[in-house]
Amino acid sequence: MTTSVIIVDDQPLVRAGFRMLISSQPDLAVVGEAGDGAQAIRLIDSLRTAGTPVDIAVMDVRMPVMDGVAATTAICATPGAPRVIVLTTFDTDADAFASLRAGASGFLLKSAPPEELLTAIRTVAEGDAVVAPRVTRRLLDRYASTFGPEREPDAGWRALTDREREVVLLIAEGLSNGEIAARLVIAEATVKTHVGRILTKLALRDRVQIVIYAYETGLVAR
Repeated sequence: MTTSVIIVDDQPLVRAGFRMLISSQPDLAVVGEAGDGAQAIRLIDSLRTAGTPVDIAVMDVRMPVMDGVAATTAICATPGAPRVIVLTTFDTDADAFASLRAGASGFLLKSAPPEELLTAIRTVAEGDAVVAPRVTRRLLDRYASTFGPEREPDAGWRALTDREREVVLLIAEGLSNGEIAARLVIAEATVKTHVGRILTKLALRDRVQIVIYAYETGLVAR
């Protein structure tokens, strides 16, 4: 099955480079490009209408007209929307953090090796996130002051089992599935099952959103 990708960046040369890289893969196809967030939203709509829904949007953060944060917010709020991978220059970029909160499935540094982008696209297409948990935690620690007042854990949290709650807190600590498995002395496949159930019960997209949920509800101290 081919994963359809759009590239959103205000620099034509950057888009051309990404197109060449992504199009070289037999399982990936670039179906469009946009120079800003507003163009990206229109492109996604037009492609959907034409019967070519977009799976992944590779999105630059800083662009004119509409930046990547605003575009990600709008895209992720739409049912059946493509998943977004945000590109940024620095891993301490507040805009990258805002994009994660907006619903992006992760972010990559623009300086990352080409194979990392390809891996990220495939990983996100499979429903996972591409941000290393510890990187996410570092971003959250740095920008926790931008959160609003803590909100109470919702009905989804109350629906979690004790073990699922343990997994949420360990994800928020920045542990990978393998590390969680070792900590709880269970199989990694069992951890993956727990994560899937957590996402369903909390109505979240991926483990990045689990970490943000833990911060916003005060489960993790700011």
